[in-house]
Amino acid sequence: MSEPRLKSELWIKAQLRLCDLNCMPAVIARRGDVDAGQILIKVMKSRISCDLLARRFDAQGRRAWMILVQGAESDCDAYVAREADIDPDLWVLEIEDPRGLYKPDGEEPAKFL
Repeated sequence: MSEPRLKSELWIKAQLRLCDLNCMPAVIARRGDVDAGQILIKVMKSRISCDLLARRFDAQGRRAWMILVQGAESDCDAYVAREADIDPDLWVLEIEDPRGLYKPDGEEPAKFL
């Protein structure tokens, strides 16, 4: 049996609200399928540095947030462009977080690199 999942648009809206409550600017950089589009989160650590997060399966087979790209914003943007070519239903949420406070679903993302 699979775990219950929220619709993508509802989850994105909840993250925007959490960011707003924590004074972190956030925007929807790309809109995908409202029900089941994949979500990438671009977390801007500084003006030139960012992390790109996505939900993947961990070693135990559970879904977890993982860092796909860490480094220059151009590297994150290139990854997003490749994914968007493959998946037209892709969502991209962009968050400015120089203090490192953002944690998707309240958990620290793992490194997938």
